[in-house]
Amino acid sequence: MAAVDQATAAALLSRPFSADHEAMRMLAVSLSRSLAADGIPGDLIDALEDALRPEPDPSPAPDRKLDGLLIRLGLPLPPRHHPPKPAPAWSEEETARITAVFHRATVLLIRVVQWRTTWYPTEELRLLRLLRDEHPTPEESRAYLRRYALAILAVIDLMGNDA
Repeated sequence: MAAVDQATAAALLSRPFSADHEAMRMLAVSLSRSLAADGIPGDLIDALEDALRPEPDPSPAPDRKLDGLLIRLGLPLPPRHHPPKPAPAWSEEETARITAVFHRATVLLIRVVQWRTTWYPTEELRLLRLLRDEHPTPEESRAYLRRYALAILAVIDLMGNDA
């Protein structure tokens, strides 16, 4: 980022602007190409890792010596009498943070994908738009964010290795 003094800023702001639609289209294309050259933001990578992180194993640790021996030998454990507990739900703040990052990434990918792919991925972008407009319940948020992350990764994969 460059610092600009008051005189230069005043001169830049007093310049006339163009109402020419062709010039505006060329500017929009240039900005989109510039966004495409920037690559994937770091917060998107962190959010993808958070969404796709495996759930913690809800089964209790083996509490008997025989269970440890069976596990080391690769044999199945005897059936438990109590059902496993479901994985803990994500907090509302974490879900909102990941969803916001995914929404920003969707807008960015829709703008940039035309410059990074040889063909326009209509189905993949349609899925991204559908997921962006979906509002899951708190119980469905983990599965929703995983589907959203996989859809984003599919578009990034189509964009190639330099994305």
